[in-house]
Amino acid sequence: MAKNRDIITGLDVGSSAVRIVMAEKLSDGRLKVIGAAETSSEGVSRGSITSIEAAVSSISETIEKCERMTGLRVDRMVVGMSGIHIKMVNSKGVVAVAKANEQVEYSDIDRALEVAESTTTVPNYEIINVLPISYNLDDQKNIKEPQGMSGVRLEVETQIIMSLSSQVKNLTKCIYRTGVDIDDIVFSILATSEAVLTPKQKELGVAVVDIGSATTSLAIFEEGNILHTAILPIGAGHITNDLAIGLKTSVDVAEAVKKDHAQALAEGISKRDEIDLHKYSEEEKKGSYVFKKDISEISEARMEEVFSMVNDELKKIDRDGKLPSGIVLTGGGAKLPLVIDLAKQVFNLPVFMGLPVESNFPIDKLNDPEYTTALGLVIWGDKNIDEGGSFFNNITAVKQSTDKMRSWFRSLWPSS
Repeated sequence: MAKNRDIITGLDVGSSAVRIVMAEKLSDGRLKVIGAAETSSEGVSRGSITSIEAAVSSISETIEKCERMTGLRVDRMVVGMSGIHIKMVNSKGVVAVAKANEQVEYSDIDRALEVAESTTTVPNYEIINVLPISYNLDDQKNIKEPQGMSGVRLEVETQIIMSLSSQVKNLTKCIYRTGVDIDDIVFSILATSEAVLTPKQKELGVAVVDIGSATTSLAIFEEGNILHTAILPIGAGHITNDLAIGLKTSVDVAEAVKKDHAQALAEGISKRDEIDLHKYSEEEKKGSYVFKKDISEISEARMEEVFSMVNDELKKIDRDGKLPSGIVLTGGGAKLPLVIDLAKQVFNLPVFMGLPVESNFPIDKLNDPEYTTALGLVIWGDKNIDEGGSFFNNITAVKQSTDKMRSWFRSLWPSS
């Protein structure tokens, strides 16, 4: 198998599927996507690892598919992390500008971020991302890029993304057991935002909502900064469960019926239209008819609940009905027919389908909301890679933890 060129690979470990996107960084700085693969996810529930063995098997199978497609070995990846165990807290860091000429340098910014990080400790949690929101330099407020400016006292306001330590260790253990290295661990919804939002949308005010199988993730931006994130314990998989109960059938049949007949609004469907469940499973009796309107009413009720919970998050920061760039829906749940129409009714805002901003891909499947997180991880990696080919990563407990685990697993790998 060929050795890697300048390759960036993103891994999205979801509750329903594991997805990988591989891209090559060209000499002109552009990214060329060269591979994408997916496998049904095992050993993952609501973004958390529930079985190491099953998760390793799913991740390994996806890696192998990508390697066969590209002819390149996957040796390092940017990994997304999500789940209801994620926390976000605000923190500040203050430092004195080091240079005698009182000019802010990158080292001053790094020190301020480290102070903000070091003052944030939650038992059993590790920091995975430190996000600067704004800087204050002496009496100058809300500065976005203070480097090169003159001042004495530099303050940074940040948002700290934290994960349960056990989940960080379980995820990194799964990756290293496949023989692949980790470049960075990223809060998944941040990576998704990189793929589906433009700088103008982030500046004006926008929310990206990633509707997964077991959870729904939310990130709200304004003036180019992230304002708020949340992970809700509800997703498109709950529609399947509701249909299985409501139609008195199996989950597999309910999933197939959902894909063929469900939609987010039940209005306009005749009360007489029926489907026969027998055509989906021989275990169902012939003539097991259910009404199509019932299917969509069940789907509408659950999706309306999802959007109501998202709107509650907007209300927490006084942004309900107040985002000029509206709501961007992505993830597998965003593919439900008429979901945008329902979202417009709930949010009273413009709503758009969240497809990749750059859509000229040679691989058709990438123009799909299910792949936006894996693609976003590649874009995140590209933006955070230096000329030497190594990734910037804040000095966090999670990096120290993964470094230790990496060393341990490397000691078990056969020397090449």
